Amino acid sequence: MVTSEVLDWLLTGDAAAAYLATRDLLGRDDAGLQDRIATEGVGAALLAARGANGHWGRGFYQPKWTSSHYTLLHLKEIGLSPAHPAPRETVQVILATEKRPDGGVGPAGPPTPSDACVNGMALGYASWFGATEDLLRSIVDFLLAERVADGGFNCRHNRPRAHVTHSSMHTTVCVMEGVTTYLRSGRHYRRDELAEAVSSSAEFLLRHRLLRSERTGQVISPEFSRLHFPARWHYDVLRGLDCLAAAGVSRDERMDEALTLVRRRRRPDGRWSGNRSYPGVTYVPVERPGEPNPWLTVIAERVLLAYPD
Repeated sequence: MVTSEVLDWLLTGDAAAAYLATRDLLGRDDAGLQDRIATEGVGAALLAARGANGHWGRGFYQPKWTSSHYTLLHLKEIGLSPAHPAPRETVQVILATEKRPDGGVGPAGPPTPSDACVNGMALGYASWFGATEDLLRSIVDFLLAERVADGGFNCRHNRPRAHVTHSSMHTTVCVMEGVTTYLRSGRHYRRDELAEAVSSSAEFLLRHRLLRSERTGQVISPEFSRLHFPARWHYDVLRGLDCLAAAGVSRDERMDEALTLVRRRRRPDGRWSGNRSYPGVTYVPVERPGEPNPWLTVIAERVLLAYPD
């Protein structure tokens, strides 16, 4: 359980972190506090970087972390109001101009196919920022067509001459998060199939105990046991657990190793620190490795609230 000292630290910090702590740890959705995200701290800095053409960066996907795609994802993750006009307008621009022949959105021209990882993220922020169900149908169709036989997703599944039979942890969690947001927003198109895709994706993560190879039992990547925010397209165990919790997945003993890892990463002062951030230019500075990180602290606490000892 979050201590009063840690809670006070979160509630007196960045407006977005305070809103997430209030909503996710205290169970109160404070609309006034959420509105402050647009005018203070990280939220205000991200919104201020939007260009006169309605995009961030040089458009949909360039440069990587300062593009519209990753900025919209970041704004969704920090809880900016879904009613805010700026991201809603940019989502409309993306859905009007970036659709590909295969139904997905994508940064590259034909013949490069759309990417399931990108479209999972896009489905999430577009659902959050008010895109209509009609505009999202082709993305839903694309993602469901990209489901791998083992139940998850892999961004290489639709590549020419690729024969993909095993899903990616990175892509699976990106799609799960996007579909969960879509389902929570009350949209109905192919709802049952999407719910089944979330269920099979959750089972894929659990079969890997959130970080281990099914074949060898070894940790798939050292990065999976490190903590990052924003994670963007990258997977780690905290993001995996948070994704499972958001999808309403019940406690399973196959989560135990990942939960233990998260608990052990708690600092003596009750907070969490992140590891080195993924390289690239950003609009806002990220917390340095080893320093208390409010975003990771909120996420870790809400995971442990969902899956207590």
